[in-house]
Amino acid sequence: MLLIRCPHCGPRPEVEFAYGGEAHIARPVDPMSLNDEEWVTFLYMRSNAKGMHNERWRHANGCGRFFNASRDTTTDEIKRTYPAGQGPEPEAKVS
Repeated sequence: MLLIRCPHCGPRPEVEFAYGGEAHIARPVDPMSLNDEEWVTFLYMRSNAKGMHNERWRHANGCGRFFNASRDTTTDEIKRTYPAGQGPEPEAKVS
């Protein structure tokens, strides 16, 4: 079982968490101005990186808060977690 460190609650088993997709996606400033092709790109096109990948997670069966995790998709190892709203840079405060 994967152990995920919630930056607010500490380490918990993976069954307490819900995956939320790729982190740091720029949301549309004016969603009503997007055409169908732009919506498809925003909703479905992701980098699907092999290796280190920044992801959004929610501690669904705990504090309920969103946070980000840097996970290696080849080994499933989570290198670090950090609160939502912080950038992926290494100097950001991490738990």
